[in-house]
Order: sequence, then structure tokens, then C-alpha cells
Amino acid sequence: MQLKQDFFEQLPEFYSQVFPLGISNPHWLAWSQDAADLLAINAPTESLLQGLSGNAAIDGASYYAQVYSGHQFGSYSSQLGDGRSIILGEALGPQGAWDVALKGGGPTPYSRHGDGRAVMRSAVREFLISEALHHLHVPTTRALAVIGSDLPVWRETQEAAAITVRLARSHIRFGHFEFFCHSERGAPDKLKQLLNFTIKQHYPDLSCDALGYKAWFARVVADTAKMIAHWQTIGFAHGVMNTDNMSILGDTFDFGPFAFLDTFKEDFICNHSDPEGRYAFGQQPGIGLWNLQRLAQALTPIIPSDDLVAALNLYQVELVQQYLVLMRPKLGLTTTYQCVEQDQSDLELIGGFTTLMEKNHLDHTNTWRRFGLLDPNACSSALRDDFVDLNGFDTWYQAYQMRLGKVDEVHQWQVARNQVNPKYVLRNYLAQEAIIAVEEGNLTPLHQLQKVLQTPFDEQAEFEHLAKRPPDWGQGLIMSCSS
Repeated sequence: MQLKQDFFEQLPEFYSQVFPLGISNPHWLAWSQDAADLLAINAPTESLLQGLSGNAAIDGASYYAQVYSGHQFGSYSSQLGDGRSIILGEALGPQGAWDVALKGGGPTPYSRHGDGRAVMRSAVREFLISEALHHLHVPTTRALAVIGSDLPVWRETQEAAAITVRLARSHIRFGHFEFFCHSERGAPDKLKQLLNFTIKQHYPDLSCDALGYKAWFARVVADTAKMIAHWQTIGFAHGVMNTDNMSILGDTFDFGPFAFLDTFKEDFICNHSDPEGRYAFGQQPGIGLWNLQRLAQALTPIIPSDDLVAALNLYQVELVQQYLVLMRPKLGLTTTYQCVEQDQSDLELIGGFTTLMEKNHLDHTNTWRRFGLLDPNACSSALRDDFVDLNGFDTWYQAYQMRLGKVDEVHQWQVARNQVNPKYVLRNYLAQEAIIAVEEGNLTPLHQLQKVLQTPFDEQAEFEHLAKRPPDWGQGLIMSCSS
């Protein structure tokens, strides 16, 4: 693994150097060869295991934890930082450079009296969701591996420590800019230094001047809108959309109490620490804009307010357009021209269907998947029997068929629906079952679940049970931040 140290060398005031504390009896719990290919790593090895567990130094690694701040549940926290994540540097691969971080590598100056460790259950969940979202075509950080140990750590009870090896195109967050605007260490020259670094590293087509800054912020707004549109399309709830958990590149970042919808509910809350529902599923688009506004405030010393406001005004447009781009294929709708009236009509059609799903307590993933069984030209529908409100469904379906028009190749149409409506998602109860098995020393369910999530759109007869609606105990599971 060849590492370079651009962030470490060019931004010395933006981190603290800290070395990981090794874990006892390290062993591979999970490995993503798909992610490993990004770094040209052929296979897991013993030397790599020792290095990524913090038990041996890795050649060329710098080892540092970044400092940043952020708005957490709407309130500003002046100093946060990597409390349990230690970055090795940027690993060069065939598709570019990826930050490599050990999440759970031990305490850092920003641990706030914590032990800097991750427990096995949270490490496994982050690994699975990182790779699952990638294969659902959602912008996300990646996970190379989970390393288990017999090192005891305490949360509610004694648990075993583990490390998730996270890969990110960048670890720069909205909170970095907030820290260097609002803290005592902040100054316009520091903000400009960070922004110039960000542009040179990740937006090389832009210039480091007023025009480049304006274009850069507009792109951050657009990328954030696209990411959240993806979430809403697949029924993903992030759970902790604090500004320190928002990637500057629009990648899904920092997984805690996330969830996929089981029964469709706009007000679904997946975070035990969010009883008021600030980060409920249906609130995510609005929170995305709120977070961007906080980022804009932090950038006012170096970017004119008019430029920031102009970019923020594009958020809703970008969000709606990306949402339609993703949702129309799920229904089999096509549009060959830009038309405000058609966009509004389609939004109403889509919204009418999701309202019916919620009213009839239908499973989000399974209901969308059933579009692959429809004969869109037939008067009757394979979906109808799932609904209690038959009159409501019949009214909607009639409007849907009018919008769809006649389909010439029904089989091809059905195949196309299955290519955009996944059969398998990482339901929380599936993750929990895999975690329980790992605790009992059985890695097979974890590896099987990982395999299924690598091809979520495919029919996989041997794993049909993993596509079923959750049992009663697994419906709508709510997680804590230690999850």
C-alpha cells in the first residue's frame, strides 16, 4: 500500500499527530476485495493485519487525527475532531487516492475523555453499510475490512474492541470550515488555505480565486443535493446529519444509528438520541439545506454572500431534478424533454404512491421491487392485493397507466425495473443477526450477508429469506449512537 501525505504535509495546523494503540489477538472479521482493488491490494495478509490493527508501523504512514467543529442536533460545538479515527495518509490506487483511516484505533486529543475504541457491533455495521450503499450506487465512503480482537471495552456492558478500516476520497467535512471560521485558531487565511487545498486536491478543474470559489461552493451544494436524493430514493435514513458528519464531496459519511425503511414512514426515526425527529427520514432534504447554510456562514470571510446565496438557491432545484432522475426509472416512466409541468405532475404521482404505501403500512423495498412483476398494459395489477385501500390504489393506478402509456416490450420493461429497484438492502435486523452470530464465533452469516449486498438487484434464490419483511422484533429497529 503506497501512501502519500498531502494533507499532513500541507495543513500542519489542521490535525494532531497521534499513533494508534494496538489491539490484542487481531483477526479478520470481514474483508472487501472490491474495496481492496481500489488500492491495488490483492489479498489480506498477516503483515497488513498487524499494520491495520495498530500493532506494527506501516511504511509511509503519518498517523494523525483531524480537528474540526460542527452543529450537532442544531447546536454549535466549538471543538470536535477525530475522537476514535486515526488517518494513515492517502493511499494511491488505480482510480486515484483514498484516505485510509483506522476507526477505533485508540484515543486522540479529540476523544473528549473517551477510549477511542469501536466495538465489534458498530464496526461490523459500518463495514456492511459502506459496501451496501456503494453497490446500490449511492455516493459513500468505503470499508476495506473489520478487524476483531479480544480487547475488552465498556459501553453498556463489556464488549470486544474492533477496528473498521475506512476509505474516503476525503475526510474534509463541513465542520472543518466551521472550526477555522468560528474558533480562536480561525482566520480568513486559514479558511483560504483549507479551501485552496480542497480545490487543488478534489476539484482540479477549478481555479483558486473568486470565480473558482463560487463554482466550488455551487458544486458542493449540488453534490449534497444528489446524495440526499439518493437516500430518499432507496429509503435510507442516516440518523445523525450533524455538520461534522457531512462530507465536502457529497459522500455518505460517518455511520452511527442508520437504517433502511422497513414499513414506509415519512417520520421514521432511527436514532434513539433523536426523540424529536430532527433527522427523521422525511426531514433529510431540509436538513441538507440547513447544513449547507451553516457551511455558507463559515465561508463568508472569503466568499461574497451573494455568491453563497445564489448557490444555496440551486439546492431545491438540484434535489428535485436528481430525485426525478432516480425515481422515474423505478416506475418505468420516461421523459425526453425538460418540462416544469411534467416534473410537477410526476412528483405528484410519485408522492401519491408513497402516501398510499404509508397509509397501507407497506414495506418500502419489497413494494418497489414488485414493479418488476407488473404487466403495465393490463387492467389488473400485481400490486393491488397488497393494498387495503383498494379504491385509493385503483385511482392512482389509472393515473399511472395514463402517464406510462402503452409498453411494447413488457418483459424488457420488467427486467429494467429490477435493475433499479433492489431486492436486498441492509435491514437492521439482518445486521443484528449477523452481529449475534459473530459474537458466538460464527462468521458465516456476516459473510453471506456481505455477498448478498454486493449484488442487491439480482435474484438470489439461496438467499430469498434475506429479502423478506422483518419479523415483529426486527420492525423499525432504533439504534443508539454507540451502535
